[in-house]
Amino acid sequence: MVQLGPHRIAPPLWLAPMAGVTDRDFRLIVRRIGGVGVVSMEFLSSKAIVNGNKKTRELMYFSPEERPLAIQIYGSDPVAMREAALVVQELGADICDINMGCPANKVLKGCAGAALMGDLKLAETIIRTVRNAISIPLTVKFRLGLDNDRRNYLELGRICEANGVQAVAMHARTAREMFSGAADSSWHHLARLKESLSIPVIGNGDVREPDDALRLLAETGCDGVMVGRGATRNPWIFRQIAARLAGSGVSEPTLEDRRELVLSHFRLVAEREPSTFALHKLRKFTGWYTHGLPNGRHLRQAINQIPDVPSFLATVEAFFDGTAVEQAA
Repeated sequence: MVQLGPHRIAPPLWLAPMAGVTDRDFRLIVRRIGGVGVVSMEFLSSKAIVNGNKKTRELMYFSPEERPLAIQIYGSDPVAMREAALVVQELGADICDINMGCPANKVLKGCAGAALMGDLKLAETIIRTVRNAISIPLTVKFRLGLDNDRRNYLELGRICEANGVQAVAMHARTAREMFSGAADSSWHHLARLKESLSIPVIGNGDVREPDDALRLLAETGCDGVMVGRGATRNPWIFRQIAARLAGSGVSEPTLEDRRELVLSHFRLVAEREPSTFALHKLRKFTGWYTHGLPNGRHLRQAINQIPDVPSFLATVEAFFDGTAVEQAA
């Protein structure tokens, strides 16, 4: 259990913010399956929030059912970050999170995300400015550093603690590594961070199976676990981790569970998104959701040729119906 202000996070499991993934539909799916402590909105530009960008403001919509919910903001201008954090608070988010770990070039070029690990003075100014502006819990997410020669996560962690941040999350890779290599080989850095700080530390990186989460907690002493890409292939992972933490067995989703989740999610996407964007999103999620399913590769190949959303949905439904018949035979 992790206490963040008035919020008791139990189980101490976080859905990581992921651009183009953790939209309102996916957050609700994970929340309804159960086991997750905090769901995080995809990270948002502070300048876009402050400038009233319509698309960004639409992304900030959330349902009360999602709580506790964190909204993550990024940027390099302390004033814009303060104003964006105030918007986050006014919207009623439970937690404001600052992104100091994103390794994407478009974010780094703006001296935001992980680039702030290369300018700790600016990072501290942003943290202090935001902390002084809002009353809701503030968290910061970062990486080991920009690269292996500049691993300054301990220094940034201490800056966060000294300036009123209530918890930090760290991805156990450098910005240069992006998502390559094995983060679990660097989990010992999470242990060092935990030993160095008195505020909660949330571990992130290469948690793909329930036992990975238990191993991370055992090896690092972290207070909680954040799961990103592992949840895209298995949205049930939080419920499974929670069961393992409680000493219960892990139940695998049935084919019918998967069918219901995929089709309900895809119908929501089809209702809310323009057709071209919807097709792109549906293809992306199909690649994740069919991981490990019998004949999943055939479906992934087939959907590349489908020109419209109704045909896409019909093809996915037929795939699950056909798979069910094969399993029953």
